[in-house]
Amino acid sequence: MSKPPSKKFAAYPRLNPFGIGKNISAADLIDQSMLAYNGGRLREAAQLLTRKMLPDDGYIGMSLTGALTPAGLGKSCLIPLMKAGFIDWIVSTGANLYHDLHFGLDMQLHSGTPFLDDVALHRDGVIRIYDVLFDYNVLLDTDAFVREVIQGPEFQRPMGTDEFHYLLGKYVVARQKTLGIKDSSVLATAYSCGIPIFTSSPGDSSIGMNVAAMALRDSKLMFDVNRDVNQTAAIVYHAKSTGHTSSVFILGGGSPKNFMLQTEPQIQEVMGIQEKGHDYFLQCTDARPDTGGLSGATPAEAVSWGKVDPDKLPDSVVCYTDSTIALPLLTAYMTARVKPRKLKRLYDQRDVILDRVKARYLATGTVAKVVTSRKIAKRASSVGLKG
Repeated sequence: MSKPPSKKFAAYPRLNPFGIGKNISAADLIDQSMLAYNGGRLREAAQLLTRKMLPDDGYIGMSLTGALTPAGLGKSCLIPLMKAGFIDWIVSTGANLYHDLHFGLDMQLHSGTPFLDDVALHRDGVIRIYDVLFDYNVLLDTDAFVREVIQGPEFQRPMGTDEFHYLLGKYVVARQKTLGIKDSSVLATAYSCGIPIFTSSPGDSSIGMNVAAMALRDSKLMFDVNRDVNQTAAIVYHAKSTGHTSSVFILGGGSPKNFMLQTEPQIQEVMGIQEKGHDYFLQCTDARPDTGGLSGATPAEAVSWGKVDPDKLPDSVVCYTDSTIALPLLTAYMTARVKPRKLKRLYDQRDVILDRVKARYLATGTVAKVVTSRKIAKRASSVGLKG
């Protein structure tokens, strides 16, 4: 019989793993065998998701960077999580959504190797994303689909990227029905589930490139980035003001990470609405914090900006690992440990949610320096102006 732990280790369970057997599930593998280093952080991430982020109908925003959809993670992981109600809103690079279209249009991508002659690939019309290969015509055909769709009258106006992706997803759903396929596209699933998807830099992808080209043909489609900034802040304000938690699940880093986290400074610092920051922070990244880049910035640093609730900092997890390793394991864990949740369908409520934060801002905000609940040194609003 083992001795009880001494008082100095009372908060720390004994590291005594089971032997791994051939029939162990992915969820049990995480709980029982990933006990230290980044394996331990992955276990903490899985338990944070299932024990604190998902319960009580908490709101979860996911940010996507890195070439995840061409690696198949849209079909294998993101779509099951979306359909289960485990992701409520998304900020993604445009590239992930563009490559998602290949799957939605039933185009072929191939598992290859990174050790190929790229000059020969270029000559043969083959595109390489590390070890993912596909024909150059996949790009040309996807481009043609985007240009054909956005010629429609419903696209001939300014709109937020969430509305643009919703409408684009509608056409992907229609194409999937014609092709006799389903559950192959994140955009199509988002349309069906009412999940808003934003792109923080809409011109920085092949989708944006095609939209820009069509502007030369007098297309009136323009991305309303102001609405995107306010709409994402409105989602977070809606979550917190209705008594729910707001969590961020960050894959990679980059612009989507900041766009998701800046919602709280937008509410507090710019709109002047009292708030404390996101409740739970989970990031899977390979970026270091010491280089000063946003991708590697820690949740502790985010507290100083008001992005993360300082009282919830102990519940923040950063797992330094490749998203293509972490996401399949976390998806298996979540689907094994948590029952599907009712879809929030935040896209369907976008106008109501935005109007609510607008009304609060107009009632409490100011053009001059805002009054904040944080203890900071006071100075004149005319600072920087010389008389």
